[in-house]
Amino acid sequence: MDVDAVVFDVFGTMTDWRSSVAAELAAVGERAGLHADWAAVADGWRRRYRPVLGRVLAGELPWQPLDALHRTMLDEALPEHGLGALGETERGELVRAWHRLRAWDDAPRGLELLHDSRLVTATLSNGGVGLLTRLAKRSGLRFDCVLSAELVRSYKPDPRVYLMAAELLEVEPGRLLMTACHPDDLEGAAKAGLRTAFVPRPLEWGPDSPPAAPPANVDLVADDLVALARTLTS
Repeated sequence: MDVDAVVFDVFGTMTDWRSSVAAELAAVGERAGLHADWAAVADGWRRRYRPVLGRVLAGELPWQPLDALHRTMLDEALPEHGLGALGETERGELVRAWHRLRAWDDAPRGLELLHDSRLVTATLSNGGVGLLTRLAKRSGLRFDCVLSAELVRSYKPDPRVYLMAAELLEVEPGRLLMTACHPDDLEGAAKAGLRTAFVPRPLEWGPDSPPAAPPANVDLVADDLVALARTLTS
C-alpha cells in the first residue's frame, strides 16, 4: 500500500484497556476495603465512552478534555456496582489509570518495524496529548509523533480530527493510513478521505465478547501490528 504515514487509535488498538483498568480498580478497591467484579466495573465505565462523546459531538455537552469526561463516566458507573463510597483521591487516581495502560504484546514490536522504515507514525486518539505522551513512554510505544483529537477540540469520528492529522503531518489524506480495531473509527477516517487498516483485538472486551468485523470498505486487514508493519514495509 502506497502511503506516507500511519496513525493509530490507542484505546483498544494499541493497548489492553480492560485488563489495565480492571487491575487498577482492584488495587484501589482493595486499599479502600471494597469488593466488586472489577472487570465488570471497567466494562461499565468504558461503555459510557461512546454515548458521552456522541453527546459532545451533537452539541448536547460542551467539549472537555477526555480526563474530565472519564471522571464524569466514572462517577456514574461506581454507584451501579456498590462503590459510591470511593473517595475523591481514589477517583482521581483511577482517571489517571488511562495514562498507564499496558500495550498489547505485538504493538511495540510493530511500531519498531515501522520506525525503521520511511513511514511516519503517530497516535490519533481521543486521549489528550499529555495522556498519550505518558502512556506511550510508559508502555514502550515508540511513535514518531503524538496527535490527539484535543488539538481540534473535538472527538473522533469528527472528520476534522482525521484531516488535522493529514495537515499536521503534511501528507495528503489519501496517503495517510488510519489503523484501528474499531469499525466506526475506520468508517469515519474513510469518509474523511484516509486509507484504513483493521487490526482485530478479540480480547478487547474479554474472552467472551463477540469479535468485531472489519468495515466493508477497509483497505487492509492485518492479524496484529507486526503483520501490519511487515505488509507496509515489504
